Amino acid sequence: MAKTQPATRKPRAKNIGATLLRTWGYLRRQRAGLFTVTALTILGSGLALLGPYLIGVAIDEYIIPRDRSGLIGLCLLLLGCYLFSGVASWVQSYMMAGVAQRTVWEMRQDLFRHLHKLPISYFDKTSHGELMSRTTNDVDNVATTLSQNLTQIITSIIMIVGSLIMMIALNIWLTLIALVTVPLVLYTTKQITKRTQRLFKEQQQRLGELNGFIEETISGQKVVKTFRREAASVDQLAVINKQLRAAGTGAQQLSGMMGPSMNMINHFSFILLAAIGGWMVLKGWTMVGVIISFLNYSKQFSRPINDLANQYNMIQSGIAGAERVFEVMDSQTEYESGRGGVQLSGVKGEVVFDKVTFRYTDDTPTLSGISFTAEPGDMIALVGPTGAGKTTIINLLTRFYDVEAGSITIDGLDIRDMEKDNLRSHLGMVLQDVYLFSDSIRENIRFGRLDATDEEVEAAAKLANADGFIRKLPEGYDAMLTAGGGNLSQGQRQLLTIARAILADPAILVLDEATSSVDTRTELHIQQAMGVLMKGRTSFVIAHRLSTIREASAILVIHGGEIVERGTHEELLARRGHYYDLYANQFSQASSL
Repeated sequence: MAKTQPATRKPRAKNIGATLLRTWGYLRRQRAGLFTVTALTILGSGLALLGPYLIGVAIDEYIIPRDRSGLIGLCLLLLGCYLFSGVASWVQSYMMAGVAQRTVWEMRQDLFRHLHKLPISYFDKTSHGELMSRTTNDVDNVATTLSQNLTQIITSIIMIVGSLIMMIALNIWLTLIALVTVPLVLYTTKQITKRTQRLFKEQQQRLGELNGFIEETISGQKVVKTFRREAASVDQLAVINKQLRAAGTGAQQLSGMMGPSMNMINHFSFILLAAIGGWMVLKGWTMVGVIISFLNYSKQFSRPINDLANQYNMIQSGIAGAERVFEVMDSQTEYESGRGGVQLSGVKGEVVFDKVTFRYTDDTPTLSGISFTAEPGDMIALVGPTGAGKTTIINLLTRFYDVEAGSITIDGLDIRDMEKDNLRSHLGMVLQDVYLFSDSIRENIRFGRLDATDEEVEAAAKLANADGFIRKLPEGYDAMLTAGGGNLSQGQRQLLTIARAILADPAILVLDEATSSVDTRTELHIQQAMGVLMKGRTSFVIAHRLSTIREASAILVIHGGEIVERGTHEELLARRGHYYDLYANQFSQASSL
């Protein structure tokens, strides 16, 4: 298991405006819901704004004159205003939750769809746990921000504008005094949020690193237990967890300063307004009810400013999450680079490698000047030590990577001119590392061709020698597999992948050490199944056990990224070169057992 290194701190968001604009691009698709939510927000806020005015009227026109009947009527009107305001707020919150979830549903769908278009090299460089964090935690942060903060922002803006208009209408001089504290609020908000923005971004990055480490550790539990690394793994997690705690604590502590700071400023403003307003009443310059209404409006004016400051602070987490999602969605797909677009049909299976050179990095080439021809129906075996370049040849054939120099052709057509999905539809792979999904056996086989009938699935299983053990299971083909097919033996899992490949019916077949992890008896069953699978198809076999490739049309011995020998099994043994040494070494090891 690879050791997880502490993540380096990434730069702050490059363009918050662009991130918000792209998020709005998803949100505006819910136009009907947004329009209804906005209308309800305006209605609820408008009724709430009417309340303080009615309270002032009640004091000046009914309470001071002692008009009980008029006061009762106005109180009922005030009750109705607040009641309908509360109902409107509840309905808009209810609807906004649906709008937010539909929005992030589309975002998550687009993200997952884009992941399938990314090249294999992207997944080689990016932690699976990090990708999991972006598709779950980061998208959830966006959902929380939209559902909890968007309507509050709209409400706050309406309340600020509405309260300001009412304050000006009641008393322009008190309004000017109330506005004195606004620059102080804005300055305090700016100073706090510019620090929390970085910390919230770092918190999301650390969370992704934590998820990556946990996912890696759980996937490698057998290795962890075998080498007794449980305690070391816990210690390593503690380091990553401590980094996450530090970033999260800093973000929450700084954001927690926002509320008390705003309250202190607002209380000072309220005291100042109450003192001056009371003095104005004593001078006879205004009425008590007007001052009461103004004080209520001043609170309704300052509270939304406070709320906006807190909301802006909280949406930093949502912005960070959205930015991380868009970073993945902006990654170049494997369909955006290079040539491609030709559709190939009726593949015969002639494969030609012509002076192919490739390197994963700028260092020494992994392959250098590889040339060979596979005629239709040929079985080409690739042998050699680990790291020689055998798997790289397959990666180039499938266009998981493109050649640096030279060319690969199928039936005379350069595969770089072929549409990648079309190319891969003619290729079938049975790998050493078997992967089965958490689904039924039937659906795992059907993965090779989704439109296959149950009868075709079962026929493929019979050809793969898998039907026998499947029918012995209590639920047969409908038996559910655990993740990776952990409730089956290695040989049984391999037979299912062969059945999957048979069902796909590819013109060209790749077998990557498909029998290296099974016993001799199971190998016999797999060899029989692979014999059926390879019949009439051009096949490439990466061989671990040389005894399995005696019938190969040609054996290519790869060493240091070059073909050092080629020929049939008998020809290569007669030359007494690299292949002879490999074969003799395996034979002597088998004899000593």
